Amino acid sequence: MSTQNDNRLIPLTEWNKHHSWPPQGGLRHLVFHESTNGFKDAFVRVGRRVLIDEKKFFDCVMKQNRQQ
Repeated sequence: MSTQNDNRLIPLTEWNKHHSWPPQGGLRHLVFHESTNGFKDAFVRVGRRVLIDEKKFFDCVMKQNRQQ
């Protein structure tokens, strides 16, 4: 049993090992525009490395889908 939150942090460069969508170029676009596209909470930076909080990413996707 884990005492931390169970959100998996996936390095951007390894995202497509776990999920087929979006491709790495699409992820980089989302990271670049994170302050205006609603995905800011889904990305965690450790130094220059960008990690994707898997649960928060898909929460953002669902939120975007409901807004349309």
